[in-house]
Amino acid sequence: MLGLAGRAGATSDSREVSDHSRGLESAGEQRCWPATCGRASGGPREKVRSGRRVEMLLSSWRTRPRCGGTVGAIVTCPLEVIKTRLQSSRLALRTLYYPQVHLGTISGAGMVRPTSVTPGLLQVLKSILEKEGPKSLFRGLGPNLVGVAPSRAVYFACYSKAKEQFNGIFVPDSNVVHVFSAGSAAFITNSLMNPIWMVKTRMQLERKVRGSKQMNTVQCARHVYQTEGIRGFYRGLTASYAGISETVICFAIYESLKKCLKDAPLAPSTNGTEKNSTNFFGLMAAAAVSKGCASCIAYPHEVIRTRLREEGTKYKSFVQTARLVFREEGYLAFYRGLFAQLIRQIPNTAIVLSTYELIVYLLEDRPQ
Repeated sequence: MLGLAGRAGATSDSREVSDHSRGLESAGEQRCWPATCGRASGGPREKVRSGRRVEMLLSSWRTRPRCGGTVGAIVTCPLEVIKTRLQSSRLALRTLYYPQVHLGTISGAGMVRPTSVTPGLLQVLKSILEKEGPKSLFRGLGPNLVGVAPSRAVYFACYSKAKEQFNGIFVPDSNVVHVFSAGSAAFITNSLMNPIWMVKTRMQLERKVRGSKQMNTVQCARHVYQTEGIRGFYRGLTASYAGISETVICFAIYESLKKCLKDAPLAPSTNGTEKNSTNFFGLMAAAAVSKGCASCIAYPHEVIRTRLREEGTKYKSFVQTARLVFREEGYLAFYRGLFAQLIRQIPNTAIVLSTYELIVYLLEDRPQ
């Protein structure tokens, strides 16, 4: 949902990236590339050097997310496996016994009441290491790596095309345009990439004792096709559609916090370094807060999606699953694995959004 408005003379790739980046800017803020906005100071040589600098930064911006996404998927894979296990209905709950006293009896004899408690992140990690081995912490990494680059490519292309269409309906480059464009792109991306994420979740849910052979990506996909057919690859898709709300919530909160930071007075300094660093870390904090709030609000859809993707499950639809989980396990079951999700998502979102703001700042024209 990030986008800068493209200008004439930019390449198609440049327009795609800049278009997508615009979504992080407030509605009244107009920023553009130095080489194309017509405000660059100096003669033609200065404009040429500025244009080359833009193209180099754009090329770096297109390449680094792919490498960063791959590294991020590898590093956070154990957390994702733990989160998926915590969301599963097959999670082995711990049983605790609380003593109670019957006040209605003459002797006041006590009794023991068993209570099921969800294990924590460290307990699930310890269980996986002891029973399955360290390799199980990287279950589903294959389809995750396969899906990272295509999902981003599809999202960028759909966002750019949707933004062109919505600019002709709503106020160009407004928040409404960015929200609808991001929602449309997420809808198409989820529809196309769901089979890959379905296989990933199945692999993460597979429990094998240490030393036994586990299914690889191809074997898992073949098993899903043989047992459930083509429809099996689209289990949990409705929950993914519900998850689009997380993107919208995150965007709305981030824009509000960003506006507050922009209006907040800062102490004057002898040079702009201190102020710029304050703005950068402020935007990083705003991104972290917005992602954390959005994840907490929209997190139940992730639990429902995992339940729908379980093999041989009693969960059939989004609404039926939500009712069943609430009736059998209570509302707290919708937040299993939330801590692991926050550890995975908040730092990544904060770094991505604040880095984007830094790149926009570097590309802005400032008086020499």
